[in-house]
This record gives sequence, structure tokens and C-alpha cells, in this order.
Amino acid sequence: TMKAKKLILVTSESHPSHKAFVKVTEDLSTQLNLEKEIKIEDYTFLTDYGEKDEFGMPFLPQLFVQTDDGKIVPVLTQMPFNQKFQPDPEKGKEEAINKIKNIT
Repeated sequence: TMKAKKLILVTSESHPSHKAFVKVTEDLSTQLNLEKEIKIEDYTFLTDYGEKDEFGMPFLPQLFVQTDDGKIVPVLTQMPFNQKFQPDPEKGKEEAINKIKNIT
């Protein structure tokens, strides 16, 4: 099976979910022992690998995992919110871990 090798976060420092996405990336990197790379506003990368909105446009932040054979898969594209409508990095982390575990 393919193994996750590296986390790649494409983000924008001005985005309201930026800090939550960075936290998820850093926590997962430590927890799963993965390299991490943060790209700022790399729309070319998003266009190639990311999910698109309903108008077919790339959006950020999006977190990807790169497998040891070079495949790049989105693992967190929408940060979950808590009851207070604030970004919830813990829930985001769970979601990303589940996707990373199920990479085939």
C-alpha cells in the first residue's frame, strides 16, 4: 500500500481559517511523523491537485498529502466549525487522519 510521506498546505495568511489549517498541519506532521511544506497562495498547485468551488475555481486553504510514490491527494479542504462557528482544528485533524489512513 502507499504511504503518506509529506503534508502540503496551500494557504493564505489573511484567510480566517489560516491559523487552524497551520495548526492541523503542524500537529499531524508531529503525530504521524510526516514532512511538511507550506505554500502561500500557490494557485497553480491548487489548480492541478485541489478541489474546486461550484464555479470551478480553486480555493484555499487546502491540505494535501503526498504519498511515497508521488501521488497528491487532498485530505482537508473545508475546516469544520465548532458550536460557536469558529474553526475547529481538532475536528479537522480527525477528518484528515481518516483520509490519510484510507489512502489506497
